[in-house]
Amino acid sequence: MMDIQERDLLGSRDNIVEMQDLEEEDFAVSRSSDAEALFDTVIGNIEDIIMEDDFQNLQQSFMEKYYLEFDDSEENKLSYTPIFNEYVDLLEKHLEHQLMERIPGFNMNDFIHSLKQHKNEVSGDIFDMLLTFTDFMAFKEMFIEYRAEREGRGLDLSTGLVVKSLSTVTSTTVTSSSASGSF
Repeated sequence: MMDIQERDLLGSRDNIVEMQDLEEEDFAVSRSSDAEALFDTVIGNIEDIIMEDDFQNLQQSFMEKYYLEFDDSEENKLSYTPIFNEYVDLLEKHLEHQLMERIPGFNMNDFIHSLKQHKNEVSGDIFDMLLTFTDFMAFKEMFIEYRAEREGRGLDLSTGLVVKSLSTVTSTTVTSSSASGSF
């Protein structure tokens, strides 16, 4: 569909005729919106899947099986490679299978391509988890953190956390301020 518009420039009698191809523009917007909606749907489903017990148990049992293999050294052991490949095969295939069941026509390769274009739009936790499928160093770091946590060497934030009742703090502050005569 062509839209023809005629404009009068600065009151002169010479008019410019512009032709706009509205169908092409509408199609581009529609296609972009469809792609955005599909990407959002996939990310929403990934969030659901990784929170489900099946995925959590699968990842937990895998990490429990291999965490002692990993240490926090610069050198990467040869044994890491088959573990990484097994992890990718097990968890990525589970994720892909779940997505194919939930989203008709889902294609992992198309999603990966789309993910590269939208990586700044994906929440950190989801992106970090997806990164463990493609980035060996992210995978290794996940195991090192898990091992540190299992061995009690993780960050302990409890010493910096103090919980006080607001009513106690408020009444104490008001009382001590009143007693000193300053408000």
